Amino acid sequence: MSAVVAEPVAVFGCRPRVAGGVCFLEDQVVLHAAGTGCLRLHLEQKWHKFIPGTEKSRGVQALAVSPNRRYLAVSETVAEQPSLTVYELSSVPARRRRTLTSAELPAREAVSLAFSPDCRYLAAATAPPEGHLTYWLWEKQRLLAAVRVEAPGSGICQVSFSPQDNAQVCITGNGFFKLFKYSEGTLKQVNLQKGEPQNYLCHAWLSKEEVICGTDTGKLILFETGELHWETSVEYKKTPRELEEDATTEDYESSSDVSCGLASEDNGSQQDSLPQISAVAAYSKGFACSSSPGVVLLFEKTKGKEVYKESQEIWLPRDLFSSEPKQSGRQDIICICFSPSEETMVVNTNKNQLYMFTMFSTDLMKEKAAYFAYLNFPLHSASITGLDICIWKPILATCSLDRSVRIWNYKTNTLELYKEYREEAYTVSLHPTGLFCLVGFSDKLRFISLLYEDMHVFKEFAVRKCRECSFSNGGHLFAAVNGNVIQIYSSITFENINNLKGHSGKIHAVKWSADDSKFVSCDTHGAVYEWNLLTGKRDSECVLKSCIYSSIALSSDAKIIFAVGSDQTLKEIAESSIQHEVPAFGVVYTAVAVSHSGHMVFVGTSLGTIRAMKYPLPLTKDFNEYQAHAGAVTKMSVTNDDLFLLTVSEDGSIFIWKVYDKGGGILKWEKEVEYAEEVLIMRSDIEEKSQAMLDLQIHVKELQTENDYQLRLKDMYCDEKIKELEENFTQEIGSLKTKHQILQAEKEKQELQHQFQLSELMNKQAREVQQLESDSNQKLLMENEKYQELQVKSQRMQEEYEKQLHNLEESKSRAVKELTEYYEEKLNEKSVLLEEAKEDMRQQLQAHEEIKKQIEEDEDREILEIKIKYERQLLEEKESNLQLKGETGVMNKRLNSLQKELKERNRDIEEMRLEQQKLQGIIKSLEKDTLALKTEIQERADTIQDKEKHIYDLKKKNQELEKFKFVLDYRVEEFKKQIESRENDIKTMKEQICEMEGELERFHKESTQLKLNITQLQQKLKATDREMHRERQKKQNMEALIKRFKTDLHNCVGFIQDSKKMKDRIRELYTKYVQQSDTVETEALDTDLQQEYMRQREYLERNLAALKKKVKDQEVHQAAYMRIVQENVSLIKEINDLRQELKVAHTQVHDLRSTLRLTKKKQAIQDTAPSSELLSSPAVLRLNAEKESEKIIEMQQLEIQYLRDQIQEKGQVLAVQPLSGGNLPKLNLERSHKTQQQ
Repeated sequence: MSAVVAEPVAVFGCRPRVAGGVCFLEDQVVLHAAGTGCLRLHLEQKWHKFIPGTEKSRGVQALAVSPNRRYLAVSETVAEQPSLTVYELSSVPARRRRTLTSAELPAREAVSLAFSPDCRYLAAATAPPEGHLTYWLWEKQRLLAAVRVEAPGSGICQVSFSPQDNAQVCITGNGFFKLFKYSEGTLKQVNLQKGEPQNYLCHAWLSKEEVICGTDTGKLILFETGELHWETSVEYKKTPRELEEDATTEDYESSSDVSCGLASEDNGSQQDSLPQISAVAAYSKGFACSSSPGVVLLFEKTKGKEVYKESQEIWLPRDLFSSEPKQSGRQDIICICFSPSEETMVVNTNKNQLYMFTMFSTDLMKEKAAYFAYLNFPLHSASITGLDICIWKPILATCSLDRSVRIWNYKTNTLELYKEYREEAYTVSLHPTGLFCLVGFSDKLRFISLLYEDMHVFKEFAVRKCRECSFSNGGHLFAAVNGNVIQIYSSITFENINNLKGHSGKIHAVKWSADDSKFVSCDTHGAVYEWNLLTGKRDSECVLKSCIYSSIALSSDAKIIFAVGSDQTLKEIAESSIQHEVPAFGVVYTAVAVSHSGHMVFVGTSLGTIRAMKYPLPLTKDFNEYQAHAGAVTKMSVTNDDLFLLTVSEDGSIFIWKVYDKGGGILKWEKEVEYAEEVLIMRSDIEEKSQAMLDLQIHVKELQTENDYQLRLKDMYCDEKIKELEENFTQEIGSLKTKHQILQAEKEKQELQHQFQLSELMNKQAREVQQLESDSNQKLLMENEKYQELQVKSQRMQEEYEKQLHNLEESKSRAVKELTEYYEEKLNEKSVLLEEAKEDMRQQLQAHEEIKKQIEEDEDREILEIKIKYERQLLEEKESNLQLKGETGVMNKRLNSLQKELKERNRDIEEMRLEQQKLQGIIKSLEKDTLALKTEIQERADTIQDKEKHIYDLKKKNQELEKFKFVLDYRVEEFKKQIESRENDIKTMKEQICEMEGELERFHKESTQLKLNITQLQQKLKATDREMHRERQKKQNMEALIKRFKTDLHNCVGFIQDSKKMKDRIRELYTKYVQQSDTVETEALDTDLQQEYMRQREYLERNLAALKKKVKDQEVHQAAYMRIVQENVSLIKEINDLRQELKVAHTQVHDLRSTLRLTKKKQAIQDTAPSSELLSSPAVLRLNAEKESEKIIEMQQLEIQYLRDQIQEKGQVLAVQPLSGGNLPKLNLERSHKTQQQ
């Protein structure tokens, strides 16, 4: 493949009239149709990621993004055939997942797409009047359903899924609103259209049942479950600036009236003033719609009669750089979408423009009207006719039939300048400095200065409809095409230096050489001229009248010219002749560009694709082709550092490509380019800005003084408020204190009342407890008597069930013995049959080997006979040749010719014989196959008859079994009735027992609670008595200590005069009294703690013992009842399981019998088959039949062994199971077994 790789870095353009053309992938990532594919654009980081379309695509017609933002569905036309493709957006780059096609439907392009809420299904609608709605399971590329949508006329058609239902689809168009429900492989209409048909232009789901639709007459219609729920008419809206320009208030009032709004002020036509709902989109608060050109209305839900009410108008901004600012704000909005967080709204217009609006600002704005802003930059809305780059700056200039000239920066991917004019622009050329440009308009050629924020026309030239112009590489000259003449001007003096005449057709391209000494041009009559600017004459020419040249490119040394035209080739021209021609492989080349290094050539095609190839040019298909534009490439250029390729197209899109070398890296320039940052600005602009700055500074100072004054006023006001608040709070605190005192007094009174009431309640409770105890004792005696009666009944039931189970076991053991004897007899029979089959196999093998030997001997004989024949013929021919050699020289020539003819005929004869042998072998093999197939048909007919007989027998047995089943069902119902009656009795008894137990528990709880209260009170009294004794003891001890201390003190006072004795006595007193008091206190504390701990422990142990007794009693009663119930249930289940197992065993026995009969019949057929058929049938078939019979016998032996094991297990289970009481009747199993054997 080609070593040149190009990757799109930025795309500026939006494809118009695409259904669902704009949508959000994330809060900051927008996806829209551009060129032949789709573009992902990040709003903050400004990166571009292009998703190219399918090869030979003509552009996107409709797109849809799945609700989880992972998949993208695209409808496009590929090679004049419609295509429906699903991409996976999560992979990098986006990967094509599925392409949906159906041979059942007519090949028509889908105009609207929609994903289901779970992203599994895709709905597609083709345009009416012969429209279809298709329902796809796109992951499996399966068309689930399709329905034709009949419409009276053509128009816009839209399809969408219900936001919560995968099966519900809505489709609207001119004259129809239909809801379909997918069920049982078809789409069924669920609504009936009532009233006059409307032309529905758009719709959106507001909830699971509500759909809002917009019509071409300005009506908003709300359908709920397919029926009309609400309707309103939206008036034609005038912009706020138009309303301000109106002279009187009457005009203001009339602008909101539909009847008055029918007169447009812009052009006076009635069509522009009619309201039309061109787009609608739902969000959480309501919905947004566009009722008039340039405006979006927000409607919010209300609780009144009007279900939705208009809350805000959002207008497109006026473009000040446009030639008609009023019309720039009056574009038709064709698509509206909201971000996932509903913070941003993006709209798409009919002039390929994208606008955005931040939704959170609506709550903050007091004014009703708001304005959009450009999503990225204003884009071209028509075919781009001119493209050029400069040397000083990383910028490119473009001009378009939309009458605009734009300056783009390909490094930062931004729009630096743009301006609209009144005439169409055909060509543009940038000065090498990037400060000036030439633009060829329909009336004049203009020399324009590129200012900081504007474009200023500096000079005009009287050159009408200039289709090509170009600055020289030095910038001192420029060339302009005037008809068939190329005029050379000085860019300094603006004088016409030279006129280059000689072209007979329209000049399509001009190029300067690197040193500006040569000039090359091409025209529509197939002429490529090389001019010498010093002499003004042609240096060389190359004319090919059959080709209409559209573009040329020069190599850096100006020796090679690359030209493309209508003959679908790329020509390499040098020295006035075509050196090489590279075919275009079915497309027309429209533009060509060469890198400055000369190693890379880029070509643009009429389909909008870009081809990158290495130089020297390849003759084969050795190039990289990239899907880019949706129209023919008009111009392309390579930057001076060979890092970027710039392409423009008729679809109004600009692609900036980054060029890579063979290893995948970017091509490196020898010197790093330093770009100039100088800009031009008018003196008047500088003066205006300086004056504006002075005015703003003065205004800032005034605002500062005003703010200072207002801050002082606010401080004064705040101080006064603080004083007022302090006074109020002090008053409130005083009042709250008085209230607090009153409440405390009331609280004390209430406490006394509560104590008195408690004492009364305690007395009442004691009386009630005594009465309850006496009542509960009587009830317990009654319940015990009932319980004993129930126990006697349950014992009787158990004895009956044990007898029945014993009978069942005996009958089962007899049946098992009979089955084992029966199967053992069958095993013996099958072993005998196996031995016979093996002997037959040995005999057949011997016969086969003998036949094989005979065939080989016959073939050897035939080969020898053929050899002898040909040897004789050869000898005869040699003898005839020797005789002919002796003849004259004249006859030798004839002989030679005859010999050649003979040899050729002999070859033909040999070939014919070989063919004959092959055909005979084929005929024999086919005859053998026919015989084998006949035998197979006979065998299968016999087997079919046997199976039909077997089916008839089975039907008879089935009827008998159904009769037996009816008898058993009747018995089972009788048993169930008996069991139900007894279960009802048990339930009633259980309920009574539960009630009695509940009452007992309540009494026990109340009695225990009372006992606990009494014990607590008694313990408290004992504790208080002990504390009283302790305190009295302490008091006596202290009094004794005080007396002793007084006497000791009195004795100590006698030694007042003697200080030493006095000191010793005081020390003795200290050691005597202070230490003793400490020890007494600590001992008293320890004893108190131990006593309290022992008292608490005893109390807790008593409570535990009482609770354990209660739990044990309850558990014993419940366990007894539950055991009886569980035993009864388990017995019933075991009986049912045994019945089912018996049925399964009988069915298996029947299956085994049928397989044995089949094997016997097959073996009988093989034994009776004639020897001729055995010889003709291949040995492989017989070996397979023998293997199959062996496998069948092995499978039957395994099944018999499995049945024996199961019988042993069942016998063990019945022997081990415990016998419990029951009352089921005895089953007649012997009779059922006999009927099944018959």
